[in-house]
Amino acid sequence: MSNRSGRVAGVVKWLAVAALALTAGASAQYQAPQHTQPAPFMAALPPEVSAYLADLGLSSERDRDAAWTLAEHRRVDRALAALQPQRTGIVDAYVMAIALDSDPVFGREAREAGRVLSRRYDAAGRTIVLAGTDGSAASSLPRGSPDTLALALARIAELMDPKEDVLVLYTTSHGAPIGIVYNDADQGFGMISPQRLWAMLGKLGIERRMVLISACYSGVFVPLLASEDSVVITASSADRTSFGCQADNDWTFFGDALINHALRKAQPIGAAGTEAVGLIGAWEAQGKLTPSQPQVSIGSRTGAWLAALDARGPKATSMPVGRPAVSMLDGK
Repeated sequence: MSNRSGRVAGVVKWLAVAALALTAGASAQYQAPQHTQPAPFMAALPPEVSAYLADLGLSSERDRDAAWTLAEHRRVDRALAALQPQRTGIVDAYVMAIALDSDPVFGREAREAGRVLSRRYDAAGRTIVLAGTDGSAASSLPRGSPDTLALALARIAELMDPKEDVLVLYTTSHGAPIGIVYNDADQGFGMISPQRLWAMLGKLGIERRMVLISACYSGVFVPLLASEDSVVITASSADRTSFGCQADNDWTFFGDALINHALRKAQPIGAAGTEAVGLIGAWEAQGKLTPSQPQVSIGSRTGAWLAALDARGPKATSMPVGRPAVSMLDGK
């Protein structure tokens, strides 16, 4: 190599290092949205009133800039327009992964859940992820909210054949005894109750479905959503909390066990649910935590569409990613 070539190569290398340093610096400076204010209505109401409002689908947005609102509409439009129609004669899965809280753990979990479920169920072009930041930068995705959930479900219902195709819905957020909490920093607040989600799916005619819910108290969804045509797996029973939802985690216990481990393998959903329940139980015992009691319900008529989806799924196991959720116990 000539001296001139060597100098050029040195300059290129220096520029590359400088660019990486600038990128890392920008990432390090990013501050994820914080929760500093209580919900403007739910926290001040009696539980029975909160439950009633959650069933009605009440949510609240405040301090939203008009330009932000327009940009959000455009993000939603692009994501919905990208969904492809179903294929006649093929059991198509439509995958939705949604993070309903802006803490980065949920954004990270929803993104990887979307990738894993899309790969497993041959849903490329039929997958939508709705989530806030992953902690590294502001999100380019539509945010997860009750409104975007409803819009995405309605668009999927337009595209799918309800007698042939399947919805695979993964939700991750904090939870409460009345449902899933929606909390986008200090701007968005609300709840999605079992009654609300059940009514929404019913009116859209989405009966063949797999609903996977990562949230405290998520077992409250099982009685309404379980059916002969449905798979429902939740992170906890109706009266228990689940674990791992700290903002700096990469996974909740449920997401790590079910998505990051069990569903990466070519095994039936029942076996995956059993594996996930066992992993979660072992981690909770290690941390001396009150068992969360995940719930698994597999309907009697799901076998045909599950078999069709599994037959097209990858045969090779993919490797888990991210920091294990159980690592949060290292300091205990």
